[in-house]
Amino acid sequence: MTMTSIKLWRSLLSVPAINQRALQKSKTLAADAIIYDLEDAVAPEKKAEARENLKRLYGETRPQGVTAIRVNPLDTEAGNEDLKTVLACRPDAVLLPKVGNVATMEAAGALLEQNGAATRMKLWAMIETPEGVVNAAAIAGACSDVRTGGRLAALIVGVNDLRAETGVAPSPGRAYLVPWLMQTVLAARAYGLHVVDGVYNDFADHEGYAAECAEGAAMGFDGKMLIHPSQIDAANRHFSPSEDAVAEARAIIAAFAKPGAAALNVIDLDGRMVERLHLEQAEALLAGMVAIQTTKETQ
Repeated sequence: MTMTSIKLWRSLLSVPAINQRALQKSKTLAADAIIYDLEDAVAPEKKAEARENLKRLYGETRPQGVTAIRVNPLDTEAGNEDLKTVLACRPDAVLLPKVGNVATMEAAGALLEQNGAATRMKLWAMIETPEGVVNAAAIAGACSDVRTGGRLAALIVGVNDLRAETGVAPSPGRAYLVPWLMQTVLAARAYGLHVVDGVYNDFADHEGYAAECAEGAAMGFDGKMLIHPSQIDAANRHFSPSEDAVAEARAIIAAFAKPGAAALNVIDLDGRMVERLHLEQAEALLAGMVAIQTTKETQ
């Protein structure tokens, strides 16, 4: 079985594994990745049924896009059963809840190794507890698939659990959460990981949701975790480069391509100092646009 490499992280839709209609619909959606949830979205008495739903889903017609399965903590009975489902389904990634320390990540990686899981199956970590935020950099540094050869590919912020465990009240702009959100972004960027903003609960509030997407993009997140298909389009839009950004990137690349500029680290572009690091950013932005266009053409 071939794992799918995720190229875009703009929209990661969480789908309850107990909802068979939603499971089937998930195959047709334009989200960059689907997270099939066995944890918060499934009542304890329904978890066995949800696991069977996923085995059928992957067994009948494997979803074509990038998929992950969110499990219960692997040191619990429910998590142990979830692991069996993961091994049967072989998603592209396993999303671990409430990751608080390096030991949790290392134990999860060891379990996959012991059970002969495909080497390309990645781990994504939910940073949703005070301990997780405090240890985000240590977790990223010890387990990054880029820096250490580990399985960890992404950090995803769990804002609901963070609020519940700290007593921070919901508010527009998330002022009291911002330091922790930025701490997680910084940890991810320091060790080459992707980082995804948390969910917006009121999926009927399109204006508030769009504002939070724009805020998350400005803060440096790659994308957003979603709870409803109606949120996909706005996430894909806000976490994609704007037309102005694309135009500027092309101008920077063209400027460095001019005779004599190839040997320079700094050039003058319309009265602005532009460094070679801006060229690298521009090239990465246009590569992202290619990935976005390719995704649109295959949908």
